[in-house]
Amino acid sequence: MTAVTGIRRLSPGIIGRLRLTAQGLLGPGFQSVPEAVRGMTAMQAQDLQAVLWAVGQRVPGSRVDDVRGALDRAEIVRSWPMRGTLHVLAPEDLKWMLAITSERLIRGMAGRHRDLGINDTDVEAAAGSALRLVSAGAASRAELFEAFERAGQSTAGQRGIHLLGILCQRGVLVQGPLAGNQQLVVAFGDWITQSRTLDRPDGIAEWLLRYLRSHGPATERDFSWWSGIPLTETRAALARVKDRLVELEFAGTSYWLSPATAALLDDGVPGQRSVLALSGFDEFLLGYADRSVVLAPEHADKIVPGGNGVFKKTIVAGGTVIGTWAGPPGGRGAGVVPEPFNAVNGLRPAAQKSFELQAAKYRRFLGARSGAEPGARRGAEAGP
Repeated sequence: MTAVTGIRRLSPGIIGRLRLTAQGLLGPGFQSVPEAVRGMTAMQAQDLQAVLWAVGQRVPGSRVDDVRGALDRAEIVRSWPMRGTLHVLAPEDLKWMLAITSERLIRGMAGRHRDLGINDTDVEAAAGSALRLVSAGAASRAELFEAFERAGQSTAGQRGIHLLGILCQRGVLVQGPLAGNQQLVVAFGDWITQSRTLDRPDGIAEWLLRYLRSHGPATERDFSWWSGIPLTETRAALARVKDRLVELEFAGTSYWLSPATAALLDDGVPGQRSVLALSGFDEFLLGYADRSVVLAPEHADKIVPGGNGVFKKTIVAGGTVIGTWAGPPGGRGAGVVPEPFNAVNGLRPAAQKSFELQAAKYRRFLGARSGAEPGARRGAEAGP
């Protein structure tokens, strides 16, 4: 382990830019969709359209069909590996991650399952009906719920979605290819044919190491919240892997990151004048328990209005969230509108031009024609 303390250049903006670099949002990015998802460990994905762009931002030159195709070919998978929330991740990682998290997640839902009248016998009946259905191929959620009903399992009052969630967390089912903007359901073993096996201590240690490499600088509490793994186990895992990490101290707190990312402190952290248009629910903001490093607390309600759980798309400048943006409804129109927190003065001219390049990149990703092409640059250079 290398410990670096008292670095006068360390600031929230520098931490934010180091995170952008670790996440492939500054610098060369990733070479393919599967590489990006593996490199990120897991990416928040309850909003399908948002995660398509979140992945695309990290793969220069990619298009929305590249990300959709990776889902269709099981090169990446979308499931509930942690926190009861959909994420995309590498298919070979899902089984061992579920082995670490699913029991605690299901136990935490016990009260809700009692309210819905779901017991082990019901789950077994639902599993049998589901496997009979998908033995002939992928099925829609509506078809799956009809199979549940035929097996005597009501799907009313969210009972169906909870049965589906349990079967996915137990590795019976998994979400498979896309049908429009919905994912079909398939048998886990048919869709994911190769899975890694890790015991709990080894799995948590690897998970933590990969998170800190892909999200660092981050704290042990960030990982514990993000993964849903108790802090005591997180600290035990950190003791095993900290010799492969760098420790930074900022505001009295230890932050951990990869040596490669930490080396940027000597070489010069890129992106001081970068502007990025990130998706809603992007890991740059959602991947941490403490978001105040990159988002001023007084603006938090502008990202999640009324605390409704729906995160807006964000504008990031110099490693800090400075506003939100709105994309065209339905996806392929030309209207991409910045909404900076400083609405009176708006974006400075250079930042506005940089944002327009990001908007062109977004339209290009969706397959729309655009007069402005951002080329291969990651986060065009401009002052906020």
